[in-house]
Amino acid sequence: KVRLLLGEKAVAYNLVTEHPWEERDEYFDINPTGMTPALTDPERGIRIADSRAICEYIDETVEAAPMMNGPSLYRAEIRRLVAWFDERFFIDVTAPIMQERMRKRIIYRSPPDATVLREAMRAANAHLDYIDYLIDTRSWLAGATMSMADLAAAAQISVADYLGGIDWKGHEQTRAWYAMFKSR
Repeated sequence: KVRLLLGEKAVAYNLVTEHPWEERDEYFDINPTGMTPALTDPERGIRIADSRAICEYIDETVEAAPMMNGPSLYRAEIRRLVAWFDERFFIDVTAPIMQERMRKRIIYRSPPDATVLREAMRAANAHLDYIDYLIDTRSWLAGATMSMADLAAAAQISVADYLGGIDWKGHEQTRAWYAMFKSR
């Protein structure tokens, strides 16, 4: 989500890969939770952890392509959907797929649990139904313009899709919306 926002705002950045499972002391100095992402700018003394905090900071400090704009009711809907994707979609879909298809293979060297994967894919289908509904009733997920809600959804879907956890059958609207993001 942070990288999508930086791209939309045309902000240059250096990506540093961090493996949270390595639990490096240097990274805990930047982010005490040990979770990614974190934003640092040593020259300006900036250290920000958590994708929402980072995105809101960037959106507030870089004028180009605002992603949290509009009337307060519209901004509330953006925040609701960002929370939906960052929390609900992540818990139901992204986290279990990452656990089964990535962490188990890389860290634990064990096979994935097919039952967990099937349940995550079933949950993904329900989430895609909801996104289809949003796209059918609005220009973008939260309303009339692209917003942080679209970036949050695209980020979660991207991870799940990359790991093979998305079945696009019956979700042509969402597939077309997502393809637009992938092409950006």
